[in-house]
Amino acid sequence: MSTQRDTERSLLDKERRELEDEPEQELAELAALYEAKGLSPATAMTVAEELTASDPFAAHVDAELGIDPDALTNPWQAAASSAVAFVSGALLPLLAIVLLPASVRIPVTFVVVLIALAATGTISARLGDSPARPAVTRIVLGGALAMVVTYGIGQLAGVAGI
Repeated sequence: MSTQRDTERSLLDKERRELEDEPEQELAELAALYEAKGLSPATAMTVAEELTASDPFAAHVDAELGIDPDALTNPWQAAASSAVAFVSGALLPLLAIVLLPASVRIPVTFVVVLIALAATGTISARLGDSPARPAVTRIVLGGALAMVVTYGIGQLAGVAGI
């Protein structure tokens, strides 16, 4: 995330320099972008000129880079989100392992994790306004495969079922 933020800052700095050093070329580049989106050359130039007159930096970074300078990637926010997601995702299998008798610990944990993965796939699909079935299938199959492989490695190492 820090690298992404550094990249965004570098691109923004480069765009500032280009606007200062080559304003005519930047205007032509902006008009070409709008022309590529389907505007006539005259309309594209008018839009580019009006946006550049209002706020040249914002107009250019939005159209050329797709970056909002006021909403750059925040590595701390990403780290906190990852930590919360990791801890939340670890709670169900941890509770299943700690609270259940050893005889049912592994199969029940496997099922609990698959249910949690299905819920995660459903929620992410809904948030992304996409069909749930492919997301749920992908995440449940991937999770099941990861658990089976991990269990198999544990068996080979002689530590499975502890």
